[in-house]
Amino acid sequence: MIEPLLHELQILANPIKALQFESYMKNKFPFFGIYQPIRKEAQKKYINEWKRLPAFNKWEVVFSLWEIEEREAQYVALDVLKTFSKKEILESDIELIERLILSKPWWDTVDLIASYSVGQYFLLFPEKQNFYLEKWTQSNHLWLQRTTLIFQLKYKQQTNFEVLKEQIDHLKKIDEFFIQKAIGWSLREYSKTKPEVVRRYLAQMNLSKLAHDQGMKFLEKQKRN
Repeated sequence: MIEPLLHELQILANPIKALQFESYMKNKFPFFGIYQPIRKEAQKKYINEWKRLPAFNKWEVVFSLWEIEEREAQYVALDVLKTFSKKEILESDIELIERLILSKPWWDTVDLIASYSVGQYFLLFPEKQNFYLEKWTQSNHLWLQRTTLIFQLKYKQQTNFEVLKEQIDHLKKIDEFFIQKAIGWSLREYSKTKPEVVRRYLAQMNLSKLAHDQGMKFLEKQKRN
């Protein structure tokens, strides 16, 4: 099913840009070297065609794309995930979402999976949240732990600050850039909804400089304006 799209991506590939993208991503993955707007335009017709097929299995397509070496294929897979309607998300999907987090993990895929797929899933199945937050927190797996900090990024007024504070308390002593950055990022996003709540929290907590500075970014900008 995905072969025609892959063929088009190969035609659009730019080896010079691929090297630049690979360097930016610490040479963790090969790239076709296709800018996002060009890729999105190329993939649009295929995703629309797939959705019209009576036997279209979104998860099958997602994991087929995930197996492709070039990183852009994973980006297409994430865009396929975004086409899932709430009615199509099943309680069992959390195991598949977890599998994606654990496969070829880096911030470029995990952050979207966490803030979009995990965030949406826990809104639909809140009874599953505590189990997976505890499981992922205790896993000692960087990307699962980061997920517990940022899955509420898009929640705004729906953010459960008590849950966020609990996750920060569990993970704040981990000396890892992606954890500390996630702590700050989650607080920065919530400060756009509840600025004084976050300001008081940051004043009271002894967080790392990275987490604190990231958490204060929006508040400092607001103060300057």
